[in-house]
Amino acid sequence: MAEKFKLTIVTPDREFFNEDVDMVEFNTTEGEIGIYKGHIPLTVIVKPGILTITQGETVKNAALHAGFVQILPEEVTILAEIIEWPGEIDEERAKAARERAESRLSGGGDVDVARAEAALMRAIARINAAQLR
Repeated sequence: MAEKFKLTIVTPDREFFNEDVDMVEFNTTEGEIGIYKGHIPLTVIVKPGILTITQGETVKNAALHAGFVQILPEEVTILAEIIEWPGEIDEERAKAARERAESRLSGGGDVDVARAEAALMRAIARINAAQLR
């Protein structure tokens, strides 16, 4: 059994999560990362995707969209712009957002590609998290 460490996740609107955990996994701009207690100190940038929290036999998932993470040996702090539990996600709205982003990307013309790709990644993260209910 892994040793526990403190995981705190805050957004501009609320404290999303603040408990001891065994492990946390999420996407960064450098790739996927899994963190256990004793991890080397590190600061990373979040890439949209699924955040997975493991607490013993319990696994919780959320859609994490953007932010920064401070990793210390005894604690991890995620400063998230947006993070949502699966039950907070409107899956139909996320599917519509995915379709709009895909349409923008395939339409050519004067499109802000980076913005459309970011919207697409957020929509996919929401859809994937909603399906984990």
